[in-house]
Amino acid sequence: MAQPLQYRDTFTPARAELTAVPALPATAQTPAYQAYRALQIGFVAAPIIAGVDKFFHLLVDWDQYLAPVIPRTLGIDGHSFMLAVGVIEVIAGIGVALKPRIFGYVVSAWLVGIIVNLLIQGRYLDVALRDLGLAIGAFALARLALHFDRRRAS
Repeated sequence: MAQPLQYRDTFTPARAELTAVPALPATAQTPAYQAYRALQIGFVAAPIIAGVDKFFHLLVDWDQYLAPVIPRTLGIDGHSFMLAVGVIEVIAGIGVALKPRIFGYVVSAWLVGIIVNLLIQGRYLDVALRDLGLAIGAFALARLALHFDRRRAS
């Protein structure tokens, strides 16, 4: 059975137009909503866990992933830089919990930055590839949040 269409205004650089968008019911039984919630939980947990672990190194020595040119260019110690990264990641994870339609994009961009760092370093290319998948997932979360985030502005 075809889904009903819901119309909303969209803006294109050339002109504003009315576009048909399939209505997505926000019920726990729909696969789209389940995917949204799974992505949200994952992108709350992962940045917070990784951010906190920057201080404890229980999972890995995070400093090894930082391209040496970055702290050298910024004039800061690499470990101190990674501690700041940890704080930012915790904030991003909390942000995804509270405002996924904004912080999904933030986490996606952050992951692209990590990919650039790994490519500059020329090592851990497998991690860069994994982070590409995560960046796409965070982007998908932000897009799904446009439909499912109940706290969104009208």
